[in-house]
Amino acid sequence: MPQESRKTLHSLDPRAPWVISTHDLGRRPGSMREISPALPAPANLSVGMIGVPQGAEIELDLRLEAVMEGVLVTGTASAPLSGECSRCLDPLTSRVEVGFQELFFYSAEDAAEDDPVLDGELLDLEPTFRDAVVLALPLSPVCGDDCPGLCVDCGVKLADAGPDHRHEKVDARWASLRTLQSQNENNEDQEG
Repeated sequence: MPQESRKTLHSLDPRAPWVISTHDLGRRPGSMREISPALPAPANLSVGMIGVPQGAEIELDLRLEAVMEGVLVTGTASAPLSGECSRCLDPLTSRVEVGFQELFFYSAEDAAEDDPVLDGELLDLEPTFRDAVVLALPLSPVCGDDCPGLCVDCGVKLADAGPDHRHEKVDARWASLRTLQSQNENNEDQEG
């Protein structure tokens, strides 16, 4: 087999938090087990202005099922979020809940190029979890649906500024006229 077409498997560390053993399932289709681990969040799990803090506790509910081709993992995850409001830039915290399902193949020959493959009896759940969470993160998080944001002219928080906060805007087409008016008023003041 040519070197370029070989799929290289990385040896997984069984002590790594996101590496799960499928030893109890064997290779008996139909065997299943459910687990509910709490794992630390991996690094760089964010988009733009919000993300899951590194090391935060992720609560998982997983079902591992042996099937003919490999191990089917179905689960849900609940993770804390931390970031800032895209409108007013105040800090915000919330939670994200995601569901995911992934088939981990027994052998690389049965899998497509990007499909995950078991490393012996071990599987690495982190890439599957990462994909599910990053796709669920809001691109423009807000502290509330009614957040008015910041004033585009001066940058003050509109929630603190009040309803009468305004800036005088002069239409550029009338700016020359306003200059003439100011000059005329100055001339009248000097004459009077």
